[in-house]
Amino acid sequence: MSNPNPSVLVLGATGSIGYAVAANLLARQWPVTILVRNRAKAEKLFPNEPTLTIVEGDVQDAPLLNRLAADKQYIFHGINYPYNQWFGNMDTATQKIIDAASQGGTNGSRATIVFPGNVYNFGNTSEPIREDSAVNPCTRKGRLRVAIEKMLEQAASAGKCRVLNVRLPDFWGPNVLNDGVRPVFENALNGEALPWLLTVDVPHQSVYTNDAAEIIARLMLRDWTTKATERSNPYEVWNYGGTTLPSIRSWFGQISELAGKPLKMQVYSRFLISVLGLFMPTLREVKEMLYLYENTIVLDDKKLLTLFPDFRPTPMKQALTDTLAWFSEHQLK
Repeated sequence: MSNPNPSVLVLGATGSIGYAVAANLLARQWPVTILVRNRAKAEKLFPNEPTLTIVEGDVQDAPLLNRLAADKQYIFHGINYPYNQWFGNMDTATQKIIDAASQGGTNGSRATIVFPGNVYNFGNTSEPIREDSAVNPCTRKGRLRVAIEKMLEQAASAGKCRVLNVRLPDFWGPNVLNDGVRPVFENALNGEALPWLLTVDVPHQSVYTNDAAEIIARLMLRDWTTKATERSNPYEVWNYGGTTLPSIRSWFGQISELAGKPLKMQVYSRFLISVLGLFMPTLREVKEMLYLYENTIVLDDKKLLTLFPDFRPTPMKQALTDTLAWFSEHQLK
């Protein structure tokens, strides 16, 4: 029996947000194909999934990407590279994804690219960021994100594909293994100091990846069930801000309590980040992003929460408990 749900290609499925999105769609029994560089890693993350197809390869392999995208209604663009590899990779990968979406499937329809946007495009703003806020990047990486969104918007406007751009703040959760998040949960379990940059005492917006994935899946489902004639803009933007934590200090307190360890923190100063950046390329690239830690940058998501009035984010205690359990099982063994 053919599956009534749309067919989705998830790129970046072994990474932070791609993992959560793939897991959500598989739980809904959507047919999902993932393109991964490491099959064994993917099989560990997604055991016993009847609607999953795993393909080993690289997103930069255009013929392979085109072949996989040919019969897909949606392509989730969860590709991310380490900060020091963004230039020359994020942009070229996005162009290849646009090309793959624009070839049209067996029925000639173009795929919809689902893109997790972020706040870098808007620089150090004290105003809540709306879907239609003017871009004003203050960093190289912000300017690159603006360029990538422009590529997507122009492709959608030209009829090459459709785009759902779901803007998110920082994220954390199971399988979020970047250098900002992984040590927080691993150190909490080991009773070591939880690291953060510059200050732990300003409000900070962040999102639990499972909640972001639920929002993305709902937007995809809404898009899929809306008749083509009723679909509005070929390029749609939605903000989802997750939770604005009163402070990182209070959040770390919750994490430590749930891990059953005393709260210890290590706050890195600008000076220390500069020194460590001499030896660590990724940390060197973090320097221009420090405004995100010193200030409270907030996405306004009223439009989205009005669309899904029944949506409730996972209670913080449950989200933290599940994340600690995941790290305990998968990272610390």
